[in-house]
Amino acid sequence: MERLPISTEHCTVEQDGHVVIATMNRPEARNALSSAMLVGLADAWAYMSETPEVRVGILTGADGQFCAGADLKAMGTPPSDPKVQERMQQIPNFHWKGLLREGRPTKPLICAIEGYAVAGGTELLVGTDLRVVAEDATLGLYEAKRGLFPMGGSAIRLPRQIGYAAAMDILLTARSVTPQEALTMGLINKVVPTGTALQAARELADQIAECGPLAVQAILRTYRETEHLSEEEALKISDEIGWPVIGSEDAKEGSKAFKEKRPAVFKGK
Repeated sequence: MERLPISTEHCTVEQDGHVVIATMNRPEARNALSSAMLVGLADAWAYMSETPEVRVGILTGADGQFCAGADLKAMGTPPSDPKVQERMQQIPNFHWKGLLREGRPTKPLICAIEGYAVAGGTELLVGTDLRVVAEDATLGLYEAKRGLFPMGGSAIRLPRQIGYAAAMDILLTARSVTPQEALTMGLINKVVPTGTALQAARELADQIAECGPLAVQAILRTYRETEHLSEEEALKISDEIGWPVIGSEDAKEGSKAFKEKRPAVFKGK
């Protein structure tokens, strides 16, 4: 596992083969969001998108916690590292990018959740593509309970992902949601034993990394670009994105590997 130089004091970013793992690392505050953390996350998502050998990412938290939401005091205090202070000035809307409100990576992102994933923690979850959650974790959007608003985009994304009634239940009551309930709602993909979320997420990541990267990225892009279009309009965009994948070297390699009964060696071309 290689630690990347984009890591910050509150966000460790590592790469292992085709997989990037971003770890929110502020355990003394249940990994509550800070400016240094958001800068690290924003740089991690950009690195994922810009680095060809990266095929999938994992977002997790240190010491058995995911993220307890925003720490307004910490976010209002300049980070101790001058390099992080400089990056805050260089990255437009670094806080929205880190929170996955905008600038989401072009590669699939899996969240591996243990412990608390509330408020901003659940907003991060809603911005990811696959969600693995430990059986004793706590989810929830607590903003309304505090007289606040979920600025990460959950008031928009949640109803689109799990339906109006279930989303309003979570948003308007501001209550805690159990992993099993979240699974039933379709908010998450898997509930796993405590302490195994990262392992289970890595297994998913490895499965994705074995697929053709052009195909995976095209599927993700097609959904994002056509989500609110009619089927007729969406199919036109789907064809524009899909046909180049069909004619790619990876597609030929996939067919050849199938005929030869061997694993495909994809190059993203």
